Amino acid sequence: MSAPERPVLVYDGDCGFCTSSVRFLERHVPVRATVIAFQFADLDALGTTAERAQHEVLWVDRAGRVSGGAEAIGRMLTAAGGIWRVPGVVMRVPPVSWVAHAVYRLVANNRQRMPGGTAACMLPPDRRPGAQA
Repeated sequence: MSAPERPVLVYDGDCGFCTSSVRFLERHVPVRATVIAFQFADLDALGTTAERAQHEVLWVDRAGRVSGGAEAIGRMLTAAGGIWRVPGVVMRVPPVSWVAHAVYRLVANNRQRMPGGTAACMLPPDRRPGAQA
């Protein structure tokens, strides 16, 4: 795996809610990254898998470190800088990070019910974030 030239935000392009959320971020936050649906990304080169990318949004930093879920959103906001840096840092520090993770998991588990969500967004119960094996 080689580190990307710039950070990469990877999302599920088959999920209407995910796509709408990423488009919202692109319009309102100075996302300083390559934004790509996992279906079109070279996941091996990014050091991740399709299974993980279906499971949660991913942030791959310039060093090649992969973060997922609420951690990924926090790192993306931190990298955006300006006023976005503060919530990005805060949401990665306990106990806020615990709440951010729980909220992310709740949304991810119910993304087919969210605005813009479709049946294609639904994850099988055994593959939902936080599911017990």
